[in-house]
Amino acid sequence: MSTLKKYVSDKDTVSLLVALAVVVVALFLPPSIALVSTSLFFVLFAFFRPQQSLLFLLVYVSIRPLFIEVNSGLKLIGDLITVIAFGKLVLSSGRNWKSLFSFKWFEWAFFAFLVFGAVMGLTQNVLPAAVIFQIRTFIIMYLLYYIVSRMLLPEGWYRRFAWVTVWTGFIVSIHGLIEKLSMRQLLLPDVWKYKTLSATNAVRIYGLPGNPNSLALLLFFAIIAIFFLKSVYGKEKHRLFLNINLVLFLGVFILTYSRGTWISAFIFGLIFILLTKNWQVLKRLVLAGITSIIIIYFPVNFAVQYFQSLGLTEPVSDGPGSIGGRFGETFDENNLALMSESGRFFYINKGFEVFKDNPITGTGFGSFGGSATLSYGSPIYNHYGIRSDIYGGKYFYSDNQYIQVIAETGAVGVVLFAAFLLGMLAMFWKERKTVFGKFMIALWFATGFSGFYYNIWELKMYTMFYFLILGTFASHTNQYVKINIKER
Repeated sequence: MSTLKKYVSDKDTVSLLVALAVVVVALFLPPSIALVSTSLFFVLFAFFRPQQSLLFLLVYVSIRPLFIEVNSGLKLIGDLITVIAFGKLVLSSGRNWKSLFSFKWFEWAFFAFLVFGAVMGLTQNVLPAAVIFQIRTFIIMYLLYYIVSRMLLPEGWYRRFAWVTVWTGFIVSIHGLIEKLSMRQLLLPDVWKYKTLSATNAVRIYGLPGNPNSLALLLFFAIIAIFFLKSVYGKEKHRLFLNINLVLFLGVFILTYSRGTWISAFIFGLIFILLTKNWQVLKRLVLAGITSIIIIYFPVNFAVQYFQSLGLTEPVSDGPGSIGGRFGETFDENNLALMSESGRFFYINKGFEVFKDNPITGTGFGSFGGSATLSYGSPIYNHYGIRSDIYGGKYFYSDNQYIQVIAETGAVGVVLFAAFLLGMLAMFWKERKTVFGKFMIALWFATGFSGFYYNIWELKMYTMFYFLILGTFASHTNQYVKINIKER
């Protein structure tokens, strides 16, 4: 109790709680008033407390889909924090302008990729607004890396980063269980509550992120944060709380039925454990996993069936779902046929068809299966007979980062994007003898594999965590001249 009281009375924690309270209150205001009031608050918050505002992004981005669904006036908070924190870094640099323009070669490759994709898009009659939208999607989270990598991180940054992630995961997990047990009838906006879901997706927990894959990605990082905190505190502090949350997170992680994230997490864990030879982590993970299946996974699914049998909830599927059933769907003949007709395989084939016609330059940003095409469509879809049945008639994500890069930027873009990825790996490899370096190598491989089934570099949830961690790594290993940003 005394530990909790001390934690809550901490100045940095209070500032985060105040920021969260401002957002919660703004939910009940008219959108125009919420937009003005939150914008003013977070401009000041990010300017005077940039480091804490960056940590608040962990909470905001994780729950942003719910926030903007309830009140559209809250949609600018993330961008404001990022831009103002960037401005504060520039102001704090003093006359040391040279340090602001010092970039690693993977960054130069990234910039070249953005410029090339933008130019190609404009020459292919993609709307300028769509091109700008796509660039923003790629660049906004990179700015987090830029800020943190060049920032003199305060004492306790690593632990605070991990704690904010764990508490966010805790809130989202509890809400997710309520959603699952009530069959999406409690603590959700009406639009979400009455959203039509397929039988396959109806058994999955969507949570506050509004998407089961995003929820799984959040919990993936929350589980990592728990292991970090356990390594920091050992058996001295917070052991029971961390163990309980580890079981909780793993249980909800399984209930998302997110095959892609399961695979990525497995790859990360396998590589990290093999590199570090830390078999104790594997032992703890296996024990916690078995425990989560026994006390969360099975009881929750049985409870769902029981409530349905009593008529307390409407049955929306043939059952509560299962791990084996979820993987079985991957190789189901009907599912494979659907993916070939209007799903992942269909878009991959179309992507190569686009590439075949434009092998060197591609068709540019905003033309194939990215964030921009979701909002603006594409000038090439009619020509290639591209449908979007899988999204109910809306524009689509390619659900494969690489086919998007191949189609939009051709061979030149593939080379630049590969240089971006391999440049990061080279930086990690130089630190391969350290635990942090091994961690980043494992995360790099997991991220790279995720690109085969997600537009991973466009997912805000993932890129936020990735670039913040990458920035922390760069700062920790002194990759740049660091700037002291004073907080008030």
